Amino acid sequence: MKKYIINPISLFIIGFLLGILSRLLDIYTQNLGNIFSQMAIWILFGVLISIYSHTKKQAMINILPFCLGMLGTYYSVAYFNQGVYSKTFIMAWTLFALCSPILAYFTWMTKEKGLLSYIIRIGIVLISILSSLILFDGLRIYDFIIDGLLIYILFFKKIIR
Repeated sequence: MKKYIINPISLFIIGFLLGILSRLLDIYTQNLGNIFSQMAIWILFGVLISIYSHTKKQAMINILPFCLGMLGTYYSVAYFNQGVYSKTFIMAWTLFALCSPILAYFTWMTKEKGLLSYIIRIGIVLISILSSLILFDGLRIYDFIIDGLLIYILFFKKIIR
C-alpha cells in the first residue's frame, strides 16, 4: 500500500488536491484555512513523505512533485477566483518547493543512527516552531498538535524501510 502512495505521480496528485483544498479552506473557513496557510503543516507533510521513502534519492524525487502540485493548484485557484495573493509569497513558496529535494535528503537521514540525524531532527522541530512564532504571530493550539506529531515521528516512531 505504502508503495502505491509514496511515488512521484501519486504525490503530485495528492499535492494537486491539497492545493485546491487548501485554497478553498482559505476562502470558506477561518481555522482550517489558517492551519493550511502556515509552514508547520507543510513541514509535517514533507517529513512524512521523506522518511517513508525507501532511499534518500526517492525522498528527493518524491517531494518535488508534491510541492509543485500543491503550489500550482493553490495559486491557480487563487488566480481564477480573483483571490488575494502576494507575488512575494508565490516566490518564497516556489523557492521553498525548489529547495525541498535537498531538505528531503537530510530529512530522510533523521531515521539513521548518529549525532547528525539527531541534530537534523532538532533543527526540523525548531524551524517548525520558529516559523509559527516569527512568520505567523505565535503558536496556536494546532501548532502544538503539529509540532507534537513532528516530535513523535522524528524522535520516537520506528520506521521500517
